[in-house]
Amino acid sequence: MKKRFYPGVGEGRKMNNEVTPEYKKAVITLLYQLADDDYLFSYRGSEWLGLAPHIEEDVAFSSITQDTMGHAKLYYTLLEELGEGIADSLAQLRPKEDRCNSLLVERPNGEGYYKEAPNYDWGYAVARNFVYTTAKKAKIDALKASSYAPIREVAVKISTELYYHKMHWTTWFTQLCSATEESRSRMLAALQEVIKDAGDLLSFGKTATHITACELIESEAAIKERWLAIVTPTFEAVEIAIPLLPESIINGRNGQHTDDLTSAIETMSEVYRSDLAASW
Repeated sequence: MKKRFYPGVGEGRKMNNEVTPEYKKAVITLLYQLADDDYLFSYRGSEWLGLAPHIEEDVAFSSITQDTMGHAKLYYTLLEELGEGIADSLAQLRPKEDRCNSLLVERPNGEGYYKEAPNYDWGYAVARNFVYTTAKKAKIDALKASSYAPIREVAVKISTELYYHKMHWTTWFTQLCSATEESRSRMLAALQEVIKDAGDLLSFGKTATHITACELIESEAAIKERWLAIVTPTFEAVEIAIPLLPESIINGRNGQHTDDLTSAIETMSEVYRSDLAASW
């Protein structure tokens, strides 16, 4: 069988006319999902700047948020190389209907706004970050065997930082679930809220069959099994039943979102939109 190469970016990458438009479309769709997830997740993390429980956590959380924004940038850059537009514009100017992120990452941290009396819930932040980061770990591990070489390379780069992100949020989750009765009760309530919005987190939406047929990533079922293998030891250690991810009524992979995303985009892009001709 003739060896098949896929389009990449940068010097030294081989190109091949055998690549079909359908394959390229699947790559682009998956990249938008990965990029939009990390972009919104890092934005919600940035809203905790100066508000974490103590200074050491403020520094750690900020570092994780910065790493995650860098991961989003890697994906948006691949999209730019594939002709989708300027990476910064893809991140900041697309309306909510064009976004492919999970519902979970667009949810606010709590009541209020960062600059106006934020009343954020640290338990919710820990539960969301734990669930999101472990799901991301499951996908990144699967992406290391992607048929698309640039995605494989990005997955390897992200994997090292993600190891520490997962360790961080697993530690917080375990400690808060094991500290006091009040702490455990609040974490259980926070986890319940997180799981309600996590139905599309491991989904690839209406294009799932196409994406997996192109061998860009494993099936949704296989990714879920990876996730369960990752989280099971933690849930067993804190004696909490492993939550079942619900069937998603609203699936962000299909462009279905809440008004929370609209307000987030407006805030995130405020500076960028102030001068579109500027070089950021």
